[in-house]
Amino acid sequence: MTIQKKITKGIYLVIDPSMDRLLLLDKLRLALQQPIAAVQIWDNFDKNADIEGFIRPVSALCAEADTPLLMNNRWEYLLHFPLDGVHFDQIPDDMGAIRQKVGRTFISGLTCNNDLSWVRWAAAHRLDYISFCSVFPSSTANSCELVDFDTVRQARALFSRPIFLAGGIRPENMDKLNTLPYDGVAVVSGIMSVADPIDAIKKYSEQLIKKQ
Repeated sequence: MTIQKKITKGIYLVIDPSMDRLLLLDKLRLALQQPIAAVQIWDNFDKNADIEGFIRPVSALCAEADTPLLMNNRWEYLLHFPLDGVHFDQIPDDMGAIRQKVGRTFISGLTCNNDLSWVRWAAAHRLDYISFCSVFPSSTANSCELVDFDTVRQARALFSRPIFLAGGIRPENMDKLNTLPYDGVAVVSGIMSVADPIDAIKKYSEQLIKKQ
C-alpha cells in the first residue's frame, strides 16, 4: 500500500487538544483554507479526554483539505483511527515492529536535537521528515534544547528528505533562519493562538517564499 499523502515543505501545524474544542476546530477549519504541509495532534491529552471524539472531527477537516494528519508519539492510534502518520519525540525502540503492527504505509517523522546520531537514525530508517526543536526559546517547546544552527547545516548532508524547524518561530524572526537548509516551519501558538489564523499563515508563507 502506498502513501496517499506526503509531506513536502511549508507550514507544519501542531494543534493542542487541551485547547477549547470548538475554538480549536474553528481555527483549524480556517487554517486549512491555506496550504498546510501537515497537521500534528500534540499528545497533550487530559487524563479523561475523549480522544476518539477529538480525532474524528479533526480527521474529517484534514481529509476534506487533503492535508496529512499525524499523531504525536502514540503510534498505536494508527491502528484505530484514520491518521496518516506519527511524529516521534524520541527514537522508538523498534521501528520495524511498529511498521509491522500498523500493517500499512504511514508517514513518519522525528524531533531532532544537537545529536546528529538521531539524524543518521532517521535517514537509516527511511523516515519521511525530521524537525529540529527548538531553534528559538519557546513556551510550547520548553522541553527542547536550543539547536545549534551548524547542526541543521550538517543534517542536510545526512538527510535528504524534508527538514522542518520548530520552537519560537515567528514571521518577524524568520529572516534569522535564511542561511539554514530547511524546508518548512512547525508552528503551534503562532497560528492557533492568534485571532486570524489565515493572516498568520500568509505571513509565515511570505517569509518561506522569500527564502526560496
